Amino acid sequence: MTASTAPRTSPAPARRGARAPRGLVHTGIGIVLVAIMLFPVYWMVNASLAPQGNSLNTGLLPLHPDVGGYARAFADQGQNLLTSLVVAVGAAILSLVIAAPCAYALAQFRIRGTAVLVFLVLISQMIPGIVIANALYTAYTPLGLINSIPGLILADATQGIPFSILIMRAYLETFPTSIVEAARVDGCGHLRAFVSIVLPVSRNSLITAGIFSFLFAWSDFLMALTLTTGETIRPVTLGLYTYIGTNDTDWSAVMATAVMSSVPAVVLMIAAQKYIAAGATGGAVK
Repeated sequence: MTASTAPRTSPAPARRGARAPRGLVHTGIGIVLVAIMLFPVYWMVNASLAPQGNSLNTGLLPLHPDVGGYARAFADQGQNLLTSLVVAVGAAILSLVIAAPCAYALAQFRIRGTAVLVFLVLISQMIPGIVIANALYTAYTPLGLINSIPGLILADATQGIPFSILIMRAYLETFPTSIVEAARVDGCGHLRAFVSIVLPVSRNSLITAGIFSFLFAWSDFLMALTLTTGETIRPVTLGLYTYIGTNDTDWSAVMATAVMSSVPAVVLMIAAQKYIAAGATGGAVK
């Protein structure tokens, strides 16, 4: 056999071997970044299990856990957690009731100036929250909505409605009009076609918009601080500050309250993550 016809060894194994260390490096970098991002969460849980005192004295590991902070937080913040839950659920429902038909109209109907309307919706999200809170306080005072759950629901919905319109419009732009036209031929009106056909098919975007509206209201502090002046109606974001004093702070109770208030949001995100991923990226209907 001549040299020109001799079989050549393949360099593929060497290349595969070179790729393995690179993959390990990328995995290691990813683990380090995730650990850095999750460390504040770990420290929150760790400090919540520490005895009452300064969180700076908390060890790296909870070798002697104390659940006294959770007992104090549950006793003091139980009503506040319920208030936050009612306000967040109400704000999410109100946001969807207003945003869903608006998004469908902007996406499917031939309305003159649609681009301008969408731009105005986008601009509304750029208005500082303190401006909206002060304006609502002025409007709420004669209406008697200060220190009221309906007032907080309406105020928190102002954050969720523009976002819901934008994310649902992006999804509904891909919605085929032939389905609605077929329903119209069968005798459905615009409202019935919207409720019976459009909304069920748009479940992913509805869930995505509703969850983000819930999270906006659940984590709200500015609206609650401005529109509540007493202790009868107090979300947990305000109740958290009852443990923070001028000379003394009960950090174990603060961190325990933070952990308790994080649980509903974490559970909700885990349960609906597949809907959020589908709703945020849009979709198509066969």
